[in-house]
Amino acid sequence: MAHLIILGATGSLGRHVLRQALAAGHVVTVSVRTPSRLPPDLREQVSVDSRDLSFGVPLELFRGQDTLINCAGHVAEGEPFVGLIDRLVTSVESLAITERPVCWFLAGAALLDIDPSGRRGVDLDSVKATYWPHQVNFERLRRSRLDWRLLCPGPMVEDPPIGIDRLRISLDTLPVEMVASVRDLPDSQLVPLFASVVPEIIVPYADAAAVMLANLDRGNAMAQHRVGLA
Repeated sequence: MAHLIILGATGSLGRHVLRQALAAGHVVTVSVRTPSRLPPDLREQVSVDSRDLSFGVPLELFRGQDTLINCAGHVAEGEPFVGLIDRLVTSVESLAITERPVCWFLAGAALLDIDPSGRRGVDLDSVKATYWPHQVNFERLRRSRLDWRLLCPGPMVEDPPIGIDRLRISLDTLPVEMVASVRDLPDSQLVPLFASVVPEIIVPYADAAAVMLANLDRGNAMAQHRVGLA
């Protein structure tokens, strides 16, 4: 049993994280702007914090928590999304090292390495135009000394779970096999190649939630890594 705080618990992914966390017996606090959006059957089982985090994140929000799981924000928001992640990281950094929770954040598959040179989807101009906040957030995490993990799934869907034992899970690289010649391809040819593997990396929200909740141990193999799913 762990003490968890979930941000964005009423969103598409957050709802699955919340329900699974409670089913596993964790003690859960949620930070949501609109508590009425919480499922009625779960509302009485959680502690609710409804403060607006747009301008600052109070330290006491994270004190006593073993894990922070952030499902709040969206890459399409651009600068506000970047600002949110920076405020969260800064707040946790301000705690004493022994008080800092393990932190799960969310990005996307475009942040994973495509080939051994380290090229990523987000490095490609047509992809960067939308997904650049993931790169900025990643760099912010890398500058920190937090025990962070960055989930980088492809598109997520409301399908029945596959089960994490059947998922392909990777660290820092795309979880699909790429053609051997990928390192020699110019960026212009990487775009259609990256697009061609997207169907392989579609995962149910329930499985993405399960991966995070199965990896709450401090300093485990996923610590300070990007995590891919397929």
